[in-house]
Amino acid sequence: MSSTNIDQNTSSTGRSLFRSAELFRRGQRVITGGNARLAVFQRPHPIYFAKGTGVHLVDVDGNTYLDFLNNFTALIHGHGYRPVLDRLRDQLELGVSFSGPTELEVEFAELLCGRVPYFDQVRFMNSGTEAVMYTIKAARALTGRPKIAKLEGAFHGGYDPIEVSLDSVPTNWGPRSAPNAIRYCVGTPESPTSDTVVLPFNELGASRKILEEHKDTLAAVIIDVLPQRAGLAPIAPSYLAFLREFTARHGIVLISDEVMSFRLSYHGAITRFGFEADLCAFAKIIGGGLPIGAVGGPSRFMLAFDPRNGKPRVPQSGTFSANPVSMASGIAAMQSLSKQSFQRFDDLGEYARSSLTEMFCQERLPYSVTGMGSMFRIHLRPEAPKDYREAYAAPEQQKKMGILIRALQQRGVIVSPTCQLCLSTPMSTKHIDEMVMSVREAAQMLEAA
Repeated sequence: MSSTNIDQNTSSTGRSLFRSAELFRRGQRVITGGNARLAVFQRPHPIYFAKGTGVHLVDVDGNTYLDFLNNFTALIHGHGYRPVLDRLRDQLELGVSFSGPTELEVEFAELLCGRVPYFDQVRFMNSGTEAVMYTIKAARALTGRPKIAKLEGAFHGGYDPIEVSLDSVPTNWGPRSAPNAIRYCVGTPESPTSDTVVLPFNELGASRKILEEHKDTLAAVIIDVLPQRAGLAPIAPSYLAFLREFTARHGIVLISDEVMSFRLSYHGAITRFGFEADLCAFAKIIGGGLPIGAVGGPSRFMLAFDPRNGKPRVPQSGTFSANPVSMASGIAAMQSLSKQSFQRFDDLGEYARSSLTEMFCQERLPYSVTGMGSMFRIHLRPEAPKDYREAYAAPEQQKKMGILIRALQQRGVIVSPTCQLCLSTPMSTKHIDEMVMSVREAAQMLEAA
């Protein structure tokens, strides 16, 4: 196909985006920036969607897309999944929220504790950010220590201590063996950077030295075994084994952020590597498409939230926490995910990664792919990155990636702004083959420009 102009409202593939452009013009008058989610903002305007069915999305202009983003990995069953819709319809007739708990809250907690071996109890929140925030508060309350250690470049939501070094750049990130703690938002006070220790991902020797220096003041080490912003490269088993042993030996809480990566296995992400965390923050797929967040773990760590003997060490509540609509949707979604479902994801994910790699080789494209299970990410570099610094895209590379992503959209494929993709249960090798063909065409256009 011919080259793409990302500044036009009608693409070279014949897809009109006039209604999306008009909605963005309207949105800019009443919503700061034109739409309410930074993650979906793009120039000259985002695509506004009207409906979704199975693996497909339809925008307000009537264009159809293969959805390989699934609301940033949350829709593990794709769009319009009938068991979720039926359960939601029944619950909406009964009520959407109450000033008290429901049986659904207990039922869902039983389901989750039954799946994850080290979960004795869970608590429900409304987002992944909220879940991560409460794991950090619990770690500080349980240990009496102030500091948190995190992996360089890893995203853990919108909370000051774990936004540190989220998007550091070559001019400020410091030596690889001892990364600088860099503030993310303008106006963030100095305290989050002084209380956050940054670890080089998968660098065992350097991380050991840093942790030894701070071990007496560390409340927690928070990890993501497959950090998306750090390249979607998996954690090295030896590195994870070191972190688990070190934290246990020094009374430091090991937090597994599985907001996105909980979809890696039937039992959660860290258990796939043969380890257990002290606290786990998870979200996205457990909501069946609705807002949700949760914290789970052994009773001795979850007791930080327990109000039965007076004010808990960490008071946790929320107007819509454990609301029956999210509980009903989550139960239906998770009940439909068997061990065989995750094995199928592993097989399809490997098929997708190998198909892309083979195509890049055949077409002599200097691209690579990373990922695990049902998630994968395309990089505009010949060797797959192993950490945040290798995955870092300079401004010119970011511009090039933006052109590739818009070219994919114009060929009917939705991916993330970093070119991450994920699978849903209705997908098959047919949909993956279609995606690979679109990536081939978009990449050839990009390289020829």
